[in-house]
Amino acid sequence: MLMGLAVVCHSIAAQDKRPNVIVIYTDDHGTLDMNCFGAPDLSTPNMDRLANQGVRFKQFYAAPVSSASRASFLTGQYCLHAELTGNAGWTGLRPEKETLAERMKANGYRTACIGKWHLGSWPEYRPTNQGFDYFWGFLGGCIDSYSHFYYWAGPNQHDLFRNNTEIYEPGKFFCEETLKECEKFIVEQDTDKPFFLFWGVNIPHYPLQPKQKWLDYYSHLKNPRRMYAAFVSTFDDYLGDLFTFLKAHNLLDNTIIVLQSDNGHSTEVRTFGGGGYCGDYRGGKFSLFEGGIRVPAIISWPGHIPQGEVREQIAANVDWFPTLCDYCGISYDDAEIDGVSIVDMIADGSKPTPHDVLYFDFNDEWAVRQGEWKLINNAIDVKPNDKNETIKGLFLSNLSKDSTESVNFAEKYPKKVAELQKLRDAWADKYEKKKKQ
Repeated sequence: MLMGLAVVCHSIAAQDKRPNVIVIYTDDHGTLDMNCFGAPDLSTPNMDRLANQGVRFKQFYAAPVSSASRASFLTGQYCLHAELTGNAGWTGLRPEKETLAERMKANGYRTACIGKWHLGSWPEYRPTNQGFDYFWGFLGGCIDSYSHFYYWAGPNQHDLFRNNTEIYEPGKFFCEETLKECEKFIVEQDTDKPFFLFWGVNIPHYPLQPKQKWLDYYSHLKNPRRMYAAFVSTFDDYLGDLFTFLKAHNLLDNTIIVLQSDNGHSTEVRTFGGGGYCGDYRGGKFSLFEGGIRVPAIISWPGHIPQGEVREQIAANVDWFPTLCDYCGISYDDAEIDGVSIVDMIADGSKPTPHDVLYFDFNDEWAVRQGEWKLINNAIDVKPNDKNETIKGLFLSNLSKDSTESVNFAEKYPKKVAELQKLRDAWADKYEKKKKQ
């Protein structure tokens, strides 16, 4: 954990009026899986409400798996830089990496991580050692929402913690309990300070355990879409409850809310081979095709940013670090980040994207995007029930000519391949050298 971060120069008044921040990460939530993003069969009135009260992004990127995505968000660094390109286990995000939570805490914010962590289970990797004052949730990749056990290969393991103490709450629906914990944190602890809350929602990640009313509502859909859609709408209800709570406590107008998925939808056997929706985009979770890394994302701050607007420009989860710091009046000049503030772009839709190049990594799969071009190495083509295929070698996409990424332009444009390969090599060499230092 980094210590001694510079505190903002102005003194914090007894009642700090800087905005509160809530970042909500949904889990395996498909590229277009909100009604406002183009899923006509979904009922997501509260997600749509958030979009109507803020700005929705159509080209927003993250990593293709949970841990790498969360590491990039919290550090403001691309996966290779953050040194986590896959999913975490007992170890994960290195404790010496500075997180947004640490920066917020050092500048007078109280901080909490509630829900899914998935950045390391050993004590030194846990949220309370990464800048969070309070943690309530699970440390691994997924749990049963009622027993709070991790089911994968044996032995099954219970995974529910308050800070560093294991707790037992059998029979209580996990997402509902996380909302209660969020509410308690917001109103019961050091309320003279603004808060930074990271709500790691475990929906619609498997196991799919939606509420009965939504299973009934979607009875006309075939599985796995029915189960998946019902689970998405189950979360949407809790998002609505959060709005009601914030409004009741006069917090809605001074709270920034960010909502995004960690990665694309899953086609794993544990989610019955699919259920998510990415339209004509190729790929899903684990893939660096668009369906794996282009995620739904919204930001809302009533009275401070535009309402009901859409941004076509490219942005990424690494950008939240500098963007939220800007909104909160926190300096980050000394932060080692790859993200770029998108405050101006959010305010004005005519502003260009601040990104010239984006970098992606997932284990042996990597990609680099510049403008309309994207070069992928060892692209994973996801298939239902874990029957994924790896396309060996280099795959060149042009997202203007073919947004479906069904055509490999590598042979037709060898100079473009060489240009993008050079960018990737320079990027990788930079961080390989740092590792050796």
